Amino acid sequence: MKKFLSSLLGASLIGAIWLVSHFASEPANDRTEFQARFSEAYSIYALKHPEEISFAGESLPDGDADVMERFDRELHVNTYWQSNSLLYFKRAHKYFPIIEPILRKNNIPEDFKYLAVTGSGLQQVVSPAGATGFWQIMRATGKEFGLEINDQIDERYHIEKSTEAACKYLQQAYDRFGSWTLVAASYNMGMAGVSRALDRQKVDSYYDLLLNSETSRYVFRILAIKEIIENPKKYGFHFTNEDLYALEPSKKLRVDQSIDDFASFANHIGTNYKTLKILNPWLRETSLKVSTDKYYEIDIPKGIKVPENPFTIPEDTSKAPEIESVPVENIHVVRSGDNLSSIAKAYGVSVKDIMLWNKLSNAHSLSIGQELKIILPND
Repeated sequence: MKKFLSSLLGASLIGAIWLVSHFASEPANDRTEFQARFSEAYSIYALKHPEEISFAGESLPDGDADVMERFDRELHVNTYWQSNSLLYFKRAHKYFPIIEPILRKNNIPEDFKYLAVTGSGLQQVVSPAGATGFWQIMRATGKEFGLEINDQIDERYHIEKSTEAACKYLQQAYDRFGSWTLVAASYNMGMAGVSRALDRQKVDSYYDLLLNSETSRYVFRILAIKEIIENPKKYGFHFTNEDLYALEPSKKLRVDQSIDDFASFANHIGTNYKTLKILNPWLRETSLKVSTDKYYEIDIPKGIKVPENPFTIPEDTSKAPEIESVPVENIHVVRSGDNLSSIAKAYGVSVKDIMLWNKLSNAHSLSIGQELKIILPND
């Protein structure tokens, strides 16, 4: 029965779309048949909760009706928002292999990878408040936990380094609260905000707190996304590994010299500007200034053969050589009413130059029909 219901999650929607397209232009007297077929083909089913729901080893208190209703909401929202959740599967396959080892190295429960999915959808996004990157880190917080953030570098977009910074925050929060669910809540509203709420409401569990609407949903969204991603077929998601995204193979290149132009640099080492920026979204400008005591490691495509001197970029000889400007000589025939001032203004030159070119000693000694040489630059 469960398998049947799961298959209907996708099939019923396809059937409904077919019915709508098939009957959209039918006469009104066919509406009854359309409604009958629609009701038969398209159904939405309530989802049964898993028997065990936990985050980072901390179980959901299933005896609390409010808690279960809040989880139920997020489970249904994320299951039936199929396109969004399917993209979670695709991106998780690409980025979890980067995130998981860093969490393990820092003794942070692996369930926190779902926090990154909840916060950013595993995309390099910026929230209205300015939280940035996969881990939605604020500028001040990023600097506090060791990230370089300035006009040309923003390591909140650096997946490995931002994950390391997030781990530092999470560990500091756990040292303060001793509960991973409270740590997750504090990631959304701040440690100080969670501490004030605990003190004011005289409780010690996230599930007993009455918080703002966003943080009230936050941990439950993480729980729901974890449940769906770990049990895709149970919730109607079907795909193969070929359907999922994968990282392009890359290697590190040490950069200890300034790069004046990333486009020229990328072409010189055998790639292009687009690829370089996609692999290194933390490089925020089109150039990079590197001080003498500093270096960076950038990702480049694994298959390219880096030149022996990658930072010595030869001049671009493909451009057409500049043509030296050659002056053009014009002849102006003096007409009635002409004077040197009006002629100079007409050609955009000075009276002094006209007198020099024509060896005139008197600015007022012009005669009708007289020919004057005017020299103009060739633009």
